[in-house]
Amino acid sequence: MQDIPTAAQGRAPSSRVLQDILRQAPAEYVTLGWLTSTLHRHSFGIIMLCLGVLAATPVGSSVPGLILAVIAVQLIAGRREPVVPAFVLARRVPTKRLLRLGYRAIHILKYVEKAIQLLAVVLLLTPVPLSNVAPAMVISLISVAYVEEDGLLLAAAFLAAIILIGLGSAAVWGTIIGAVLISA
Repeated sequence: MQDIPTAAQGRAPSSRVLQDILRQAPAEYVTLGWLTSTLHRHSFGIIMLCLGVLAATPVGSSVPGLILAVIAVQLIAGRREPVVPAFVLARRVPTKRLLRLGYRAIHILKYVEKAIQLLAVVLLLTPVPLSNVAPAMVISLISVAYVEEDGLLLAAAFLAAIILIGLGSAAVWGTIIGAVLISA
C-alpha cells in the first residue's frame, strides 16, 4: 500500500489529491479501509462530505447526522484517521466504479476550487450583511436603559453586550485557529 506523495500531503488541491489516489487504486477492488489509510487526514473531509450530502436529504437525515457528529468529534479530538467499524472498512467496491466516479468528481472539484477562491476574495472585500444588527440592538438597549434610568434593563443590556463580545471573540479565535490548521 502506498501513501500519497509528500507534495500532495501539503496544500495540494483536492482534485490533485483525488488524482493521486485514483492512480494508486488496486486493480480489482478497493475498500473503505484502503481509502482511509491512503487519504489519512483527508479522509475526514471525504467522509464528512458524503454524510453531509446524505444528511441534506429530507428522508433519513438523522442517521447520517448522528454519524457526522461522531466523525466531527473524532476530528476535534485530533485523530489522524476516522475510526469506523471493521465491517464498513472491509466493504469492497469495484475499482472501475471508483475510477468512473472519481474522474467525474475531479472535473467538478476543479470548478469548486476555482469558485471557492473567487468566493474568498469576494468575502474579504465585502462586509457581511446584517452583521451590524446585533451590536446596534445592544447599543440601543443600553441607550434606552440609560434614558429610562432602568437598572435591570441596563444589566440585561450589559449581559447581552458581554455575550455578543464573547461570540465575536470566539468567531475571531476560530478564524485564527482555522487559518493556522489550514497552513499547517
